Amino acid sequence: MSVMSKEIVIINGSGGVGKDAFVEFCNEFTCVKNISSVDKVKEAAKVLVNWDGTKDDKSRKLLVDLKRLSIEYNDYPAKYIEEQANEFKANDEQQLMFVHIREIEEIKKIKALLNAKTLLITSNRVAKITTNSSDANVEEYDYDYHIQNDGTLEDLKEQAKEFVENLTK
Repeated sequence: MSVMSKEIVIINGSGGVGKDAFVEFCNEFTCVKNISSVDKVKEAAKVLVNWDGTKDDKSRKLLVDLKRLSIEYNDYPAKYIEEQANEFKANDEQQLMFVHIREIEEIKKIKALLNAKTLLITSNRVAKITTNSSDANVEEYDYDYHIQNDGTLEDLKEQAKEFVENLTK
């Protein structure tokens, strides 16, 4: 694995475009920490309404609504991300932290808070999700980087390698 300065990247894209695969490939080239702004929201959904982890339209809306409520109540998603970023900065092995965030206002807030870069992954093979506001608006932001995932897994792996290499420059 290459040595690089620590970088925090906010990653976004509609469901199914390959964000998780991209992060896994990046982890082959440098040590990665990977979190989502809905990690704690998912835990709450499991406790509150016995959510089973399904990724259908109804479940996506549930998570969007719970996240919105937690932001309004005490901005916990941002506090969680900041806590995780502090752990990342203190970890000598991890060099790249991905933070999955869908909502544009949250992206702006976390980018400013953590001096993060932003990355959008898209794919022409995946239908855009428009059944909730968070997924419907993922392309309504001017991202620092854009990965078009229309090729093979090997193509995506090569893009991940190039992405990590570009961050080291």
